[in-house]
Amino acid sequence: MLIVFGGLPGVGKTTLARLLAAELRAVFLRIDAIEQALRDTRRVPGDMADTGYRAAYALARENLRLGLDVVADSVNPIGLTRRAWRAAARAEGAACAEVEVVCSDLAEHRRRVEMRQPDIPGLIPPDWRQVLARTYEPWDGPRIRIDTAGRDAAQAFAELRRALRAHPGAGDTP
Repeated sequence: MLIVFGGLPGVGKTTLARLLAAELRAVFLRIDAIEQALRDTRRVPGDMADTGYRAAYALARENLRLGLDVVADSVNPIGLTRRAWRAAARAEGAACAEVEVVCSDLAEHRRRVEMRQPDIPGLIPPDWRQVLARTYEPWDGPRIRIDTAGRDAAQAFAELRRALRAHPGAGDTP
C-alpha cells in the first residue's frame, strides 16, 4: 500500500508520517530529504521544480513492486502531484490512501512554523509568509483528513490509524 501525506509546512504531517512508517515498518520517502540531498550535490541548479517528486515516485514504485508498504511525506500541493502518486500505486497494483494533514487553528499553525527546527542538515524551512503564499490547491478526490489543531501527536495518530483501518485496501494496516 502507498500512503501519501500532504499538507502545508508546519501542520504535523512529517510527525504523523514517521510514526506510521515506523509502526508499519514501511519505506519512508520524504520529499524534503530527497530535495536537500539533490541540492547538496550542487548538480541541480536553481529551482528544484518536480525533480524530488519524480525521484520519490520512482522509489515508491520500486518498493511497491517488492511488496513493501510505502509512506510518502510531501506538501503534495497540487492535483498533478496527487494524481502522480495515485498513478505510481496503480502501476504496481497497490492500494493508495491519501492523507491531508491540516491545522485549522491559524495561530497554532503559525507558532509551529515559527518555532520548528530543521531536522535535515542544510534545509531552510519556509517562514510563515512563505507558507501563506504557497500554492495549495483543494483536493479533488477522496482522502483522509486529519486536523492536528489542539491535539498532540498521539491523539492525531490514533485518529489516523482508525481512518486507515477503514480505508479500502488497508489490509494489514494497524
